[in-house]
Amino acid sequence: MIKLSVVIITLNEEKNLRRCLESVKNVADEILVVDSISTDNTVKIAVGYGAKIILQKFLGHIEQKNFAAQKASHDWVLSLDADECLSPELEQSILKTKNSPTCNAYRFPRLNNFCGTWIKHCGWYPDAKIRLFNRTKGKWTGENPHDKWALDNLNEKEGLLKGDLLHYSFNSISDYVKKIEKYSEIAARLRVEKGINYSIFKIMVVPQWKLFADFILRLGFLDGYAGWLVCRLNAMETMIKYAKTRQYAQWKKEGKQF
Repeated sequence: MIKLSVVIITLNEEKNLRRCLESVKNVADEILVVDSISTDNTVKIAVGYGAKIILQKFLGHIEQKNFAAQKASHDWVLSLDADECLSPELEQSILKTKNSPTCNAYRFPRLNNFCGTWIKHCGWYPDAKIRLFNRTKGKWTGENPHDKWALDNLNEKEGLLKGDLLHYSFNSISDYVKKIEKYSEIAARLRVEKGINYSIFKIMVVPQWKLFADFILRLGFLDGYAGWLVCRLNAMETMIKYAKTRQYAQWKKEGKQF
């Protein structure tokens, strides 16, 4: 049986962390919390569950997760965010996998909760992510703030586990709006650094297409009012990200600070 390190990066997660830690206590041989200098009770809660604590100023989503994975005591890592937890079915799938893993990386579906409603469409589900992996066989990649774990050998087979990773993503519409502001800012600045810009046409059309695709083609209407809100906010996030990129690209051209 493999030894498994559950690795969680945190910043002021006292509202979510206990639920996450409760869900992994039966699968973890080690719990490692890498905390970005929280000012609430996050660290105290983690210590109460016997977690190993490392304080590390936030390096960026990808960089922080790679740092955390390398600090784990075991090569096999289950990487979670503090607002995520294992469903009972996923817990059992992970326990079975620990006995005899056949792959070096495993995906499982992520089910997102928006303001108390589980969103099963809108392009949000199954949203399968690699979160269980042998850290020696790959690394966190992607584009901040959207990280993803990838095998070094892209031709290597990935496993798929049964059960959902439950993501308590947003307790209120305000939470989502704050996320839009934060993530669009990171993404827009990164795109400008890479020389990317967007035309007015794209700023006007792409968000409208995303709304149609998420609500109609990806069956968001089946999630009712919550689904409509998710699709509208997703489209708004795209519009803001594109508009910020265009604005910052113009400022860069003019030599302005941004």
